[in-house]
Amino acid sequence: MKRFLQRFLGAAALICLTQAAGAAPAFVGVTVCAKCHEAQAASWKGTAHAKAMESLKPGIKAEEKKKAKLDPAKDYTKDKDCVGCHTTGFGTRSGFALGMKAGGEMALETVGCESCHGAGSDYRDAHGEAEKKLKRASQSTPRKTLVAQGENFDYERACAACHLNYKGSTYKAAKAPFSPFTPGVDAKYKFDYKTAVSSKAMHEHYKLKGVYTGEPVPAVRAELQKNAKELPDE
Repeated sequence: MKRFLQRFLGAAALICLTQAAGAAPAFVGVTVCAKCHEAQAASWKGTAHAKAMESLKPGIKAEEKKKAKLDPAKDYTKDKDCVGCHTTGFGTRSGFALGMKAGGEMALETVGCESCHGAGSDYRDAHGEAEKKLKRASQSTPRKTLVAQGENFDYERACAACHLNYKGSTYKAAKAPFSPFTPGVDAKYKFDYKTAVSSKAMHEHYKLKGVYTGEPVPAVRAELQKNAKELPDE
């Protein structure tokens, strides 16, 4: 009886763990995001984030690689220590994987929307419902509902995970594999979050319509909204 209970409890625990793993939000890709956020996606396509894998190819940015003591002739698109910061969701069950064909509908071989906002399988529908709620009843939706479904609002941390992930960094969560592109190699690699999010490195920011309300609200949002444009279709 004791052995039976041990096996039963072990099996139950395994099922719970499997269900928990299966419940994790999945990456849906840029194309899905662009269905509702066309203007943002269009401006993103012109950024370095949209072409992040290019710099890992042989012969590309050769001088920069030499300064960082990398081999400019090597194909780093196949290097697991490099692709994590040049793709979306690498190392997760639904993210980019080595050998994945580039140019697909999901475009995970880029630093896409979900690199900052989090895997969108769960919160994408919530966005649509919140838009309808605002139009139907002029009611905003609590932003915390998105957090519960996996959306990330700590953009600074998302940026730091790659741009400040080097030895000697002030970023306390920095860990191997470290980036070889440090301010010590070239001053241009010094990263300032507030400057970066307001630059052409990011997609265009547009006026928010009040679809969501409440915390969490990134501290930089107020500054971005000062110069934000109206959406083209409005």
